[in-house]
Amino acid sequence: MLIAAGAELEQLRMQVARLRRMAFGRSSEKLTHQADQLELGLEEREAEAATAAMPVVTRTRETARPYRQPLPDHLPRTEVVHEAPCVCPDCGGAMRRMGEDVTEQLDYVPASFRVVRHVRPRLSCRSCERIVQAPLPSMPIERGRPGAGLLAHVLVSKYANHLPLYRQSGIYARQGVDLARSTLADWVGRSAALLGPLVDALERHVMGGATLHADDTPVPVLAPGAGRTRTGRLWTYVRDERGAGGEAPPAVLFHYAPDRKGERPAGHLARFRGDLHADGYAGFDRLYGDRIAEVACWAHVRRKFFDVHAATGSPTAREALDHIAGLYAVERDVRGRLPDERRHARQARAGPLLDAFRQWLDATGPKLSRRSDLAVAIRYALARWQALTRYADDGRLEIDNNAAERSLRGIAVGRKNWLFAGSDQGGHRAASIYSLVETARLNGVDPEAWLADTIRRIADHPARRVAELLPWNYRPV
Repeated sequence: MLIAAGAELEQLRMQVARLRRMAFGRSSEKLTHQADQLELGLEEREAEAATAAMPVVTRTRETARPYRQPLPDHLPRTEVVHEAPCVCPDCGGAMRRMGEDVTEQLDYVPASFRVVRHVRPRLSCRSCERIVQAPLPSMPIERGRPGAGLLAHVLVSKYANHLPLYRQSGIYARQGVDLARSTLADWVGRSAALLGPLVDALERHVMGGATLHADDTPVPVLAPGAGRTRTGRLWTYVRDERGAGGEAPPAVLFHYAPDRKGERPAGHLARFRGDLHADGYAGFDRLYGDRIAEVACWAHVRRKFFDVHAATGSPTAREALDHIAGLYAVERDVRGRLPDERRHARQARAGPLLDAFRQWLDATGPKLSRRSDLAVAIRYALARWQALTRYADDGRLEIDNNAAERSLRGIAVGRKNWLFAGSDQGGHRAASIYSLVETARLNGVDPEAWLADTIRRIADHPARRVAELLPWNYRPV
């Protein structure tokens, strides 16, 4: 019975994974809903399986205890001492301490509100009657009531945890604090304005790199007066040089645009000079030349052959996938090494693989119907061959554009958040906050703790040194 239940669980897990892959990037609410429902069923089955697997017979002999990961050291500890009787239950003699056993349990304390009272005593000089009083510290929102911690929590809940403001309002109401959705929306707007100089500093850092990853994704925008949504775009630009042993902090910059016209990325990248990892979007073509070099994405090439193989089981598509797998095997070995080492390894190992794959593409393409999906995949690769192979001669470059695609996953998950009231301004605000939250994540920094600290300090921080507040400079107290 347990074996059958395990097989059923594995099948459910595979179905969930398949639906998640299908739903990602395709705006399919139906597929996402199916995956969500299946996920709920999976949770119930896993709970049942865990119960069924519990032993019903008391152990008669000691067995080796399985290794358990220790609980994180940084978490605060609350100690509860369970005192044993001080008198021996057998003879009534006094007991002495001979050691202790400690068992740690992970618990959760729900987030709670608090009121911070800023008390400023007024002092009067007994000699001259001069009155002095400490100045009120800078508030995140002038004459506003929210503290930095609350603002950070609202921002991270919306843009990192995908919790819309109306849901946050309901959660706070259950805790006895009435915060209307419109109030929270006002705080989001004011916070975005307060953090604007930091976003500008982040943009200077991102655009100052020699290599970038770029991509975009659709987002629904509430059309003013129409009562329906239209489609805007969020563009992402990622600077991440860690794969080539770079020491520059990774960062991501989002820009919102109401459409996908080529002038949008042209404006975003006006100050950039270097190599651009991107997909085959035609709007980027106008940028390539002396200032910006195209670096095409092998993941896109692989995806086209993978789709053909998944749909038809084509052995020819399987051959293409095997060629590409060889290229990625080289990348696994060179990740994190310095650019010169990567270039030498790629030229020695990936160079022959690229030559062999090119010969295969040239020989296989003419044998296929031009209308077949496999022929389309081959033409896609051949049309971008120079941009696809540029990485092999430059150790700073990556084989694909996955860094940009990863930065968009949170938006794909939380797409229902992106209903911007009335105008595109909400889109620009969201892009700003999302840039800060995702950059904190890239640097292994807790976005909420960092934002709370930054919102608390930014009003009094020298404007010319605002870059000191970027996530990679944050040190938790």
